[in-house]
Amino acid sequence: MVNCLIVDDSPRFLDAARNLLEREGMTVLDMVSTSAEALQRAEELRPDVTLVDIELGDESGFELAGRLREVDRHQGWVILISTHAEDDYAELIAASPASGFLPKASLSATAIRRLLRDCGDTDLG
Repeated sequence: MVNCLIVDDSPRFLDAARNLLEREGMTVLDMVSTSAEALQRAEELRPDVTLVDIELGDESGFELAGRLREVDRHQGWVILISTHAEDDYAELIAASPASGFLPKASLSATAIRRLLRDCGDTDLG
C-alpha cells in the first residue's frame, strides 16, 4: 500500500484529497500546509510519496520539492500538484527534482500509481 504526505495551504483541498485517496486505497499519513511542517513530517514519517502544491501561499512548492530531495533520510517520491495546467509551469517542473506533476483535477490513487510506474517504481506503482 502506498502512503503519502499532502502539502497544501488549502484546508478544503487537504480534506478532499485525503478522502479521495483513502477511498482509493492509499494511506494519508498527514496533511500539512507549510514547508517547515512538510520537512519535519517527511523526516519523521518517511512517506512513499509527498504531494506538494506548487503555490503554498507565500512559499514555493518548487523550493520545497528541492529541499525534500536534499534531506538524506527522505527517500520517497515528490509529486508536484496544482490547480493550474502543467503547461503553465512546464519549464519549472522539468527543472525541478520532483518525480512528476499531477493537476489537482486529475489527482487520484490511480494517477499517482501510474506516475510512479512511469518513473520506474514497480513496488509502488
